[in-house]
Amino acid sequence: MIFKQFYLGCLAHASYLIGDESSGTAWIVDPQRDIQIYLDAAAEFGLTITAVALTHLHADFVAGHLELRDRVGARVHLGAHAKVDYTVEPAHDGAVYDFGSVRIVAWHTPGHTPEGITWLVFDLNVDSTTPYAALTGDTLFIGDVGRPDLLASAGMKADDLASMLYDSTRRLLTLADHVAVYPAHGAGSMCGKNLSKDTVSSIGREKFSNYALQPMDRETFIRLVTHEQPPAPAYFAHDVAMNKTEHSTSLAPLKALTLAQVLAAKTQGSQILDTRNASAYAAAHLTGAINVGIDGQFAMWVGTVLTPAQPIVIIAEAGREAEVALRLRRVGFDQVLGFLAHGMADLTERNDLITEIPRHTVPSLKEALSSNHPPLLIDVRNPSEFEAGHIDVANNIPLPALVAAIQTIPHHRPIVVHCAGGYRSMIAASVLAAQGLDVSDLMGGYHAFIGGAACKLAQ
Repeated sequence: MIFKQFYLGCLAHASYLIGDESSGTAWIVDPQRDIQIYLDAAAEFGLTITAVALTHLHADFVAGHLELRDRVGARVHLGAHAKVDYTVEPAHDGAVYDFGSVRIVAWHTPGHTPEGITWLVFDLNVDSTTPYAALTGDTLFIGDVGRPDLLASAGMKADDLASMLYDSTRRLLTLADHVAVYPAHGAGSMCGKNLSKDTVSSIGREKFSNYALQPMDRETFIRLVTHEQPPAPAYFAHDVAMNKTEHSTSLAPLKALTLAQVLAAKTQGSQILDTRNASAYAAAHLTGAINVGIDGQFAMWVGTVLTPAQPIVIIAEAGREAEVALRLRRVGFDQVLGFLAHGMADLTERNDLITEIPRHTVPSLKEALSSNHPPLLIDVRNPSEFEAGHIDVANNIPLPALVAAIQTIPHHRPIVVHCAGGYRSMIAASVLAAQGLDVSDLMGGYHAFIGGAACKLAQ
């Protein structure tokens, strides 16, 4: 058996190749949309990809199952409860798939979603009775379980899904302690609230350390896993819909645009996405552009503050435009008109089109907060981060909730935003500035503040 994990850090997403040397065939589980890495790996191992499987219909990225189907003719396997508009081979609970010395068994493990499947992987040359690994998708993470509240907009109650999740996780606990646990996500994903940075664990380790797997009754479990989930990014529903339906699997050429074309597109409602780092964006940017730096958790935050239905124009560092377009496509933002041909150099003689974002140091923020007319301080970290410690006058509006909350924020008062280190706060500042608010951010964020100034820790 050949087993390989692929980990995409910007989406905290894990996918898998399971191959068999004797038959020269392979399955891919939970692939990302740009599938070349799987084709390259299969070629390296001398394998043909014959099947692609999803653990569930993902919300945080568009999977590459249709791309693999179209490129290599792979069969698509989904849980029998999945409702999609393309042809699949439905995996019923207990279904067995053998190829060469590899066996894959489907276990129905709903809770994060109704169609959730855990794929048990056996190496028949080693042990035909106990699986080598469980590909648990978003049912069981390392240190956490999948959140059960994402389908509330579809009319499903979080408590009902959490009850299903209780049964599913208790079923997984019947596996042997040495069975490896390979989830679909790690730390940074919004599909859970306490995910580990580790990318592999074991049933025994999770029994010992995962809060959700400790002995407890159903009601206690439901209360724990539904409590204090972070706000879900707005794009999740869009990606679920794309994963359910036929959509284009080809990538259109990326166009270079003149400044005049970019300004015309902006006037017609296109979103301007500036992907440079926070310092460069703060110093000078096209007025109205939204900043999401390419070197952070780019795709997730783009999906939080931009709208997939509206066209996008990219402003990027030279040579990184195609990378930006690819990473947008991973979360279903396919309507990319193009990129500003020479980046910010095209604005060299157009100061009338340029805006900056003022930035506070810790001392200057302290001085501003102690003045007779202090700014409104907004902490855009998640509630769990805020509760662990915060500046005493800060108001917590998590970044995923900021767009919806803009109308409740005073427009007559200066605003300072901060996060943990500065990445999310510049995204927030750009969103507020695009709405005409007087906004600045704190350089270094909360980490700088607690390192250089006294603060009140939440109890």
